[in-house]
Amino acid sequence: MERTFVYLKPNAVRRGLIGEIIKRFEQRGIKIVALKMHWVTKEEAEELYKMHKQKSFYKDLIEFITGGPIVAMIVEAPRVIEMVRHIIGNTDPLKAGTGTIRGEFALTTTKNLIHASDSKENFEREYKIFFKDEEIIDYYLDVQDDI
Repeated sequence: MERTFVYLKPNAVRRGLIGEIIKRFEQRGIKIVALKMHWVTKEEAEELYKMHKQKSFYKDLIEFITGGPIVAMIVEAPRVIEMVRHIIGNTDPLKAGTGTIRGEFALTTTKNLIHASDSKENFEREYKIFFKDEEIIDYYLDVQDDI
């Protein structure tokens, strides 16, 4: 099993898409092992996006992500990093495939509703900003019999 970090951005929360997005993961058999609604602090945002600090959009990104609550989660399944990235689609909603979260619901590249770790290394770095290890709950999911 593999884990990844996902969060629904403030615009996904404001647009009432929490249930729809989580439903798409659950329907694929992806297990949610940690979940919380959280208002991102400036310090957390700066840590999450430190690789973009020198880019022109950095300030706007920090303001956007701290401008409303997010829903953060850790999910688990075989090849889950690749699977989640496939479900959410390309960062640019005009390039995101039909049926993907961004392809159906996102309006712009910078406010594209959802973030997911793109590697095991980034998962390890990102989830620790929002979750303590004791907040991750391991349990049996019936769909596990099918994988």
